[in-house]
Amino acid sequence: MWERLAYFIIRFRLSLIAVLAVITVFMAWKAKDVEMTYDFAQVVSPNDPDMVYFQNFKKTFGEDGNVLVLGLQDSSVYKLGNFNELRRLTDTLARIEGVNGVLSVSKLLNISKDTANNSFRATPIFGTAPRTQGELDSLMRVVNSVEFYKGQLISPVTGATLLALTMDPKYLNSSRRQAVMNNILGFATQFEKKTGIRLHYAGLPYVRSTMTSKVASEMKFFTILAMVVTGLTLLVFFRTWSAVVFPLIVVGVTVVWCIGSIVLLGFKINLLTGLIPSIIVVIGIPNCTYLLSRYHYDYRKSGNQMLAMTRVIRKIGLVTLMNNTTTAVGFVVFAFTDIAILYQFGLVATVNIFAAFVISFILIPAVFSMLPPPTPKQLEHLDAAPLTKLLEFFDHLVLDRRPTVYVAALVLVAGAAFGISRIESVSYMVDDLPKKSSVNADLAFFESHFNGVMPLEFEVDTHKKRGLLKLKNLEKIDQFEKFLRTQPELSPPVSLVTFLKASTQAFYNGDPKFFRLPDNSERPYILTALANSKGAGNEAGMNSKLLRSFADSTGQRARISLKIADIGSQNLDSLMNKRILPEMNRIFNGSGMDIRPTGTTILFTKGNEYIIHTLRESLFLAFGLVGLVVLVLFRSFKTVLFALIPNAVTLVLTAGIMGFFNIPLKPSTALIFVIALGIDGDNSIHLLAKFRQEMALNGHRVREAVSVTLSEAGTSMIYTSIVLFVGFSIFAFSEFGGTKALGLLMSASLLITNFSNLILLPAMLITFDHGKGNLIDNNALIRHYDESYHEEDDDAELNLARMKKEGDVGTYEI
Repeated sequence: MWERLAYFIIRFRLSLIAVLAVITVFMAWKAKDVEMTYDFAQVVSPNDPDMVYFQNFKKTFGEDGNVLVLGLQDSSVYKLGNFNELRRLTDTLARIEGVNGVLSVSKLLNISKDTANNSFRATPIFGTAPRTQGELDSLMRVVNSVEFYKGQLISPVTGATLLALTMDPKYLNSSRRQAVMNNILGFATQFEKKTGIRLHYAGLPYVRSTMTSKVASEMKFFTILAMVVTGLTLLVFFRTWSAVVFPLIVVGVTVVWCIGSIVLLGFKINLLTGLIPSIIVVIGIPNCTYLLSRYHYDYRKSGNQMLAMTRVIRKIGLVTLMNNTTTAVGFVVFAFTDIAILYQFGLVATVNIFAAFVISFILIPAVFSMLPPPTPKQLEHLDAAPLTKLLEFFDHLVLDRRPTVYVAALVLVAGAAFGISRIESVSYMVDDLPKKSSVNADLAFFESHFNGVMPLEFEVDTHKKRGLLKLKNLEKIDQFEKFLRTQPELSPPVSLVTFLKASTQAFYNGDPKFFRLPDNSERPYILTALANSKGAGNEAGMNSKLLRSFADSTGQRARISLKIADIGSQNLDSLMNKRILPEMNRIFNGSGMDIRPTGTTILFTKGNEYIIHTLRESLFLAFGLVGLVVLVLFRSFKTVLFALIPNAVTLVLTAGIMGFFNIPLKPSTALIFVIALGIDGDNSIHLLAKFRQEMALNGHRVREAVSVTLSEAGTSMIYTSIVLFVGFSIFAFSEFGGTKALGLLMSASLLITNFSNLILLPAMLITFDHGKGNLIDNNALIRHYDESYHEEDDDAELNLARMKKEGDVGTYEI
């Protein structure tokens, strides 16, 4: 099959290049429509009970993660000129398309009792712009007397204030989001320049916008950097620009296909899929390295360019395909999950790994068969002295120092086990951004003055229509809210109870000491007054929108809404399970009401735990699939163990490094192990295939077979490891913590795998394979690859002669 494929590629190379060009143009045309997203909900299965509950919660009460906040702490904002600038900024932001509403000090309402109409009336505290400083100071005293606003818009301790913008969800989940954010930030910057007052930004819309912008810029940056770095590595190896330019064209075409496939599959670029283009560059280059190294080796052996290129396809076609398959295993396992962000990452990466294989196996033979043959200087890398000495040292360790190898492996694994015991599983809402980033700095501002801005929700179900109107039920909710106010990580809660307290204060002419629930004697009047306020046309909007977002239409279910600091998954788990839930159960036990926490923060934390659990399962699945690939190739269970044990050692040592360097286990670091297993498994298959072949040639003399295997297969394995190491190292310069960890840990894994596969694995072969019988079954798939690897290629020369006769190989001599 591979002989026919070689003949087909060489003969129809121009047509195949044209086909690839047409497909690439189409993919580029589709790629222009790619969009960015950063949706926290993608980390949880849509069928998860908590996710289903949260979706139903949003249908009833609306979004919880669509508030963007602008904060400031500067007493000069209460100077007349600056305050009017703040008022103008508020009005301007409210008119931006995509902003549903803005709440700020200048827009606050004062609720008063309307005795004549037995209702409440809400009027703006700042009906018109204050004209004097005295008027402004007087109105601010009114603002400070309204208990409802304390801790919500104004910090009672520090005096900091904020503007809360409610964003339209339709804009947040589309490509129009960035334009809206740019408008908001543009007007905010103008305010800063006019007043000299610094603004701070937070809220999920801002975090998502910042993250997507950084993902887009990093995707471009790392794709270009990966091509530059791997290109320089190729130049060092092959010492010719043709061996740099055309492999980069191969990976460039693959990147275009990659982005086009994201659009064709209906996906968007997110934090994970944004890594795929640069990962494809790093993974795709070794295909070219394998092909060019073998091409140079066979050309030096035969002196015939066409014959050498044909042999390349025949000899390493199958093993390269299997290597790509093993690499794809590290990604394809994610496609079996029901977590959207992992599924998309796995599917896109897998498809494009095989696309990279197809593109390289067409373009490299097609192009290099038309270029001049390599010069003697360009072939010198085949005899690189440093590499030869390194492999001789490995050979010495394997043949003469096996006990030392095993002791070293045991000591390293034991040390790694200690490191693993130190690994903590913790994640933050924005922990992928550096600690010194503006997002984290602004987040610290809001946590300092308002106890955080991340949404946390509770839903109370009375199980009876109008059950929320019963005083005993309201008192239970109030009791729970008073407890929540004592927790330093939480902002003051807002609920139907809070509105009723504000109404009681208004009933007593705004006296702050009456900010409480109405008693039985007050309740009928206050509830009647609230009912009469509906549709009255006053600016309070007591009808409706505000109240409806905290109680359902039947009066059965209520929402308690508050904000929480980004305290991390461990602290959140401790807060919920050790403090809030026990007190919640104590208060509501026997009340006939049910209460349940929900919200984006809860779902995000659960999603991280769910992803880590899923990745553990995916790792076991990846081990199984790699073992299956090895079993299909070699038809030997013993060979499966030979392949998996060294790679298990690699993963254990990599995990140990995580523990010693305090790298936490979170989704972005957990997925590294699955990817590393797929990539590292390539080396095991490559070495075992060569070992099997040398066993047959050396009469099953294990030591001789291992020695030759190290000297011949070791070269390409080290070349590949260096290319991958350099390629993945670039991710260490990322601003995202997860991407940085990917670069550092994958690079470490690639260094460790050289010990595992070039020292430990050969040592195991000498110790446990005694040369009795074949290493694998005669019907094994890899047998056909091995036989073609060493045959004399007479049939290939006949095909080449026929191609020359048909005028398909140009003027090169056979």
